[in-house]
Amino acid sequence: MPEQSNRHLIKFLAASLIFFFVGSMHGVVQLIPSVRAWLDSIGSPYGGPGHLIDPLAHAHINLIGGVMFLVMAVSYYLIPILTGKEIWSKKLMDFSFWGTTIGVICFYSTLMIFGAWMGELLLASDPKIDEVKAIYGPTVAVAATIMGLGLWSFLLNGLMSLKQACCKS
Repeated sequence: MPEQSNRHLIKFLAASLIFFFVGSMHGVVQLIPSVRAWLDSIGSPYGGPGHLIDPLAHAHINLIGGVMFLVMAVSYYLIPILTGKEIWSKKLMDFSFWGTTIGVICFYSTLMIFGAWMGELLLASDPKIDEVKAIYGPTVAVAATIMGLGLWSFLLNGLMSLKQACCKS
């Protein structure tokens, strides 16, 4: 396989590094004593809006953003080498990148924004928190769906690539 044919995987590696960097910085910031005290006061890590920031946002930016993009890059690289067949769908490969990228960004942003917003409303005993919770549900559902579609398209593409290699001579 010529080296040029793998250049499309650089975006997966770049996304992995960028998301892992953001997640690492997130982890450092949430350990600053004043930030940690604020997060604890709004329910981190077990309940209340604080759990949206720590652990949910932190875990998703690292695991889905950092680790899954690396898994995608390695899988998309190794499947053709190990099977001798091309990836089932280049379009689905591209969709898996963009769907997961947009989904991770939207999901992480939603968790961070709503966690901070509802946290401040909680601390102020503001009854508008229920209105914000009503907006949060559909917003996070859309973000999670986009992220899920990206991840599921990767799984479908990987499975179909393996099926194509194993079931056809």
